[in-house]
Amino acid sequence: MSDLSPAGLMGWFDGIADGADGVSAAMQRYAADIYRLQQDQPHVSLSDLADRMNVSVQAASRMVRRLKEAGLVEHEPYRGVRLTSEGERASLPAIRRHRLIEVFLVQKMGFDWAETHDLADTLEQGVDQTLEDRMDALTGHPTRCPHGEPIPSRDGVMPKIDDLSLVDLESGARGRISRVRTHDPDKLRYLQSIGLVPGVTFNLRGCAPFNGPLRLWYADQDEVLGYELAASLWVERA
Repeated sequence: MSDLSPAGLMGWFDGIADGADGVSAAMQRYAADIYRLQQDQPHVSLSDLADRMNVSVQAASRMVRRLKEAGLVEHEPYRGVRLTSEGERASLPAIRRHRLIEVFLVQKMGFDWAETHDLADTLEQGVDQTLEDRMDALTGHPTRCPHGEPIPSRDGVMPKIDDLSLVDLESGARGRISRVRTHDPDKLRYLQSIGLVPGVTFNLRGCAPFNGPLRLWYADQDEVLGYELAASLWVERA
């Protein structure tokens, strides 16, 4: 073992921790982040995956080779990677654990929703099935994380959600905030400060052309959102 950096040590321990199915905890985490990234793009580049996992492109490439050998991803040079159906199934336990931890951090430990993503990234590596089950029970078996993302069931079923980005909603429509798809702490704190969180209903009063601002009416208040921030809000028609 030549790489004694934290990332190198983590990779070494994960490499010897393969389960009976040959899928290690590290492979599940990589699959989970590929799952998240490919929600917004058909293929995930190695550089995007490396940035998300906070590792070098070379380290990400080595893991992608392992995932491909295990039948969990398809890799097309110059395009990137995409999960196979088996890879999607392998990703769901890590996604479930991460989102349950986020709920627990907010509900039981009093953390702000802007803090939970990075904390859950760290904590999930030390949470076993017993702790996960206890967190699930203590938080009332939640179906969504604090940001509104669906939580897969224990038997590996991802709930279906029929929503769309706020910027794709037509002017005059009525909707409900379904998910907030950003991990930027400043954006999350701002959205919370103005009351735009999952579950809130609103009327879209207007959309300026050419990626201009959007005007919302909700909770007896008028609010104007920039296009970039509005794009991170996913909504259900109400």
